[in-house]
Amino acid sequence: MEQHHDTYEVAICGAGPVGLALAALLARRGIDGRRIALIDARALGQSISDPRSIALAWGSRMLLEEIGAWPFPATPIHSIHVSRRGHLGRSLMDRDEHDLDALGYVTRYGEVVDALARAVDRAGVEVIRPARVASLDEGADHVAITLDDGRTLTSQVAVGAEGGVFGQQEDKARTRDYGQSAVIARVSSSSPIPHRAFERFTDEGPLALLPQDGADGHHYALVWCVKPERAQALQAMEESRFLAELNDAFGGRLGRFTKVSPRMSYPLGLNAEAHATTRTVAIGNAAQTLHPVAGQGLNLGLRDAAVLARLLARCPGPEGIGRFLDERAQDRKLTIALTDAMARAFVGSGPLQSVFGLGLATLDAVKPARTLLAEVMMYGRRGGSSFLPHRQG
Repeated sequence: MEQHHDTYEVAICGAGPVGLALAALLARRGIDGRRIALIDARALGQSISDPRSIALAWGSRMLLEEIGAWPFPATPIHSIHVSRRGHLGRSLMDRDEHDLDALGYVTRYGEVVDALARAVDRAGVEVIRPARVASLDEGADHVAITLDDGRTLTSQVAVGAEGGVFGQQEDKARTRDYGQSAVIARVSSSSPIPHRAFERFTDEGPLALLPQDGADGHHYALVWCVKPERAQALQAMEESRFLAELNDAFGGRLGRFTKVSPRMSYPLGLNAEAHATTRTVAIGNAAQTLHPVAGQGLNLGLRDAAVLARLLARCPGPEGIGRFLDERAQDRKLTIALTDAMARAFVGSGPLQSVFGLGLATLDAVKPARTLLAEVMMYGRRGGSSFLPHRQG
């Protein structure tokens, strides 16, 4: 096959939300779109049709707004209710305490991709899909990227933004199998509470219900973390039995669960490493795959994209990558530690769980602590190196 040679300033491998956001942000920061290559194995239509539900923090909305990828269909979260099944104590975070329109939003993966793809198109970025990276060869002054169709690209910097799920990735420096799988589905209830999200910790793992409205009313995106064998059983159950099991695990705050969509599941684990070389760097799920508790994975990745775009626009090449690792270290460390602790601390039974339940009650009573946790979830670690175009609240 005839070989083609193209030269770019930045090549991004992976056109999920994080890769797309990085491309749009680089163009907005002044890099010519024609000097940015965005490579992905999937056709755009496949990504746009992806029905998975995702949670966007308020800070992520601000980022999307800046690059013209907002608004799109999304359900705002006005409050978040956190509890421990079978134990006293709960905490409630509300948008009014932060003077914001919402704490976050729930939408489809495909909606985010669609909005970002249009922003990338307007910026004139060269998108190469469907294409897979066959090999990557780093030289002294460039990176050579060979695609599976025989085409060769050269770039000053190559960014890994291809995620994947835990269990299908190579092990990174820090890895942990939680012994859980997430069962995901869309559910309806008899007494929904509009715009309220729930994080309920059970003996097997957290159970999240995220408000996701449709033309036919109020619904919830379910993320139910259980042991792998239990996940298989839940997937195989008839609808009526599954709903009964869900009612038992969650309780009666939303009345009775009345309907569930087809269910899917995937394994859960931590797989993280701040990987970089002189001219390559990993961001998003390519750098850190997290437990879905608190919905921080995508939002952490978008913060990676924002900071990397700012630094590469100012300091092209190796200097920008070096600064990126330094500036992102604290936010990554804090977010990984927070999700890892939440995924493990509330699992199991016994007296310690009562202590954790009382801890939730204490959190609810101490406003500064509750405010700090909410801000970490909305913005990441705020300070020194902000990824935000401006701040509110």
